[in-house]
Amino acid sequence: MSTLSALARPELATQPVYEPGKPIEDVARELGLAVADITKLASNENPFGPSPLGIAAAQHALTHSELYPDGDCVALRARLAAYWQLSPRAFVVGNGSNEIIELLGHAFLRPGDEVVMGSCAFVVYKLVSLLFGAKPVEVPMRADFAHDLDAMLAAVTAHTRLVFVASPNNPTGRAHSQAELLAFARALPPHVVLCIDEAYAEYLDPAAAPDLCELIAEGRHVICLRTFSKVYGLAGLRIGYGYASEELVGLLNRVRQPFNVNAISQAAARAALDDVDFVARCRRENARGLRQLEVGLAERGVEFVASAANFILLKVGDGVRCFQWMQTQGMIVRPVASYGLPEWIRLTVGTAAQNARFLSLLDEFLAKARS
Repeated sequence: MSTLSALARPELATQPVYEPGKPIEDVARELGLAVADITKLASNENPFGPSPLGIAAAQHALTHSELYPDGDCVALRARLAAYWQLSPRAFVVGNGSNEIIELLGHAFLRPGDEVVMGSCAFVVYKLVSLLFGAKPVEVPMRADFAHDLDAMLAAVTAHTRLVFVASPNNPTGRAHSQAELLAFARALPPHVVLCIDEAYAEYLDPAAAPDLCELIAEGRHVICLRTFSKVYGLAGLRIGYGYASEELVGLLNRVRQPFNVNAISQAAARAALDDVDFVARCRRENARGLRQLEVGLAERGVEFVASAANFILLKVGDGVRCFQWMQTQGMIVRPVASYGLPEWIRLTVGTAAQNARFLSLLDEFLAKARS
């Protein structure tokens, strides 16, 4: 009798699996710690909680859970259209922006195609490429850990179908200017679709945040991704969106599952877009937290990468060892050896108290490492 593995697509035998950060409850159970004593700064979640307006709308939507959700996210797309001053048909909504990355694979990737990405970029770009039999082309980052856009452009061949650029980039935190992104998009050949992942863009200074809508008006083959998981604090509801030309969105809707986004998430996202005071407060507190960590790390002589997001990449000598030891102390951080950075960890910016606790634990870890 054939095994299930023998019946499955051969690519699955070598397909990597995404490893999310450990839930607080699992760590507490494994280490015998109280849940209240654990601080999770591993997954770039909002330490100030979810959007209050979003939660209120979600609770109301729960009272109608006997009904199927709006399969086309009509109300949310109308709200996004008003927010961005684009047509409602310029938006595709997904079960997190991760789903839209997968939809791009369904729509544009065939075995033998190539996908260009940074060597230290969100691992899902690579996973989706491999899933559809495409070749990930990982371009080394610049010395400052930003994408090397010139090198990425040079890596594009006749076989390239997708290019991924995240700004700010996860896990390095580096962002590109509007001029850089516009020039890069305009230099790409017409057989390439560019995905600009803006998952952390709400943490940028609004006055300096890139506006890429003109690329859509020009008819460029580009899609920009946003999420409600980060600054809006709705990570547990899994909802994100992309904005692009109506033609590109139409293609993604052909491969999108019906009812892919539940009604509670849709209601929360619509309301969260109006929660401007909450977003402004989170952005302001995140900037303070970044400064607190940067000052603390500089005082300790710890190398770090200046970040434009809600996390910071720092060099601790042995990232996995640091992660393991921190976890025993009730502090969950993210090792990034899988990104080719074994000496580094990624730390979510927390509250002032959480940041101070991390710095105190870092002192202990560094002292142990020296001894």
